[in-house]
Amino acid sequence: MKQRILGKSGLHVSEIGLGCWQLGGDFGPVDDDRARQVLAAADAAGIDFWDTADVYGGGVSEQRIAAYRAARGPDVIVATKVGRGGALFPDGYSRAAVREHIEASARRLGVDTLDLVQLHCVPPEVLADGEIMTWLEDFQSEGLLRHFGASVQTLDEARLAMRHPKLTSLQIIFNLLRQDAISALFPAAAERQVGIIVRLPLASGLLAGKMSLETRFAESDHRHYNRHGEAFSQGETFSGIPFETALELIEPIREMLPDGLSMAQLAMRWILDQPAVSTVITGATRPGQVTENASVSELPPLSPTLHERLAAYYRDHVRSRICVPI
Repeated sequence: MKQRILGKSGLHVSEIGLGCWQLGGDFGPVDDDRARQVLAAADAAGIDFWDTADVYGGGVSEQRIAAYRAARGPDVIVATKVGRGGALFPDGYSRAAVREHIEASARRLGVDTLDLVQLHCVPPEVLADGEIMTWLEDFQSEGLLRHFGASVQTLDEARLAMRHPKLTSLQIIFNLLRQDAISALFPAAAERQVGIIVRLPLASGLLAGKMSLETRFAESDHRHYNRHGEAFSQGETFSGIPFETALELIEPIREMLPDGLSMAQLAMRWILDQPAVSTVITGATRPGQVTENASVSELPPLSPTLHERLAAYYRDHVRSRICVPI
């Protein structure tokens, strides 16, 4: 597994990471044994950046990571998030309350100091105010966390978060169906040494190329209950494109596949070809998915011609179909 540097932290992280939202059961039921298998597959594949949050399964994802680490002792960096749990969102933020949630994550993860704490899609007015970043900087000085970043839903929010000079990372929605960050964010992030953590690289599984109009999701899966933004931002589900529309949009991408590449491999290799990206966090509910995702690190870059075709297709056919702010 190849490594990249995560922003100004100096941390070396696997360029394919593991998203652990699904370990809380938010993509359908995942039992303890399956969660252990997924984490073990990531460990075996050299995936050493694991991303979770306090609200994934109400803390279950963090607890499962802690249990695996206690039993197996992998040398991994665990990033968690704060800002959506309890009474914090949307307007309950205080220094004491944020500290309480961070300390609770540390207890669930079984550590004294968290590797990376990211603000979890907090409202833009909270980012603009900036006080919450000052609290994180203070918590960093006190040893509660080593580094801090922000997970955001829009590029405007990313720019607000980047105003803080000690911000280590930005976690953003970025994939073949959401390409604007290449020009609108990446140059500034590189200049400020802010690492880019990519989430939703497969647009909630769409870009794996295996879904159809007949695909059904469990009631506990956000792809069922948040398809139109009923529970949180629609951008987090299918990248903010209606499911039926997105199925149509990926068909021309399928036709651009180079010989020997799957849709998922194309989608993730395209992301890794962006030098501003530090790591791509991909979720998985089966060990085999983890191994397949990890293998993308060893694939050669896509050709410049293919990059140009994919950029033109996004610009001309996809961008206007996104239903949420980019």
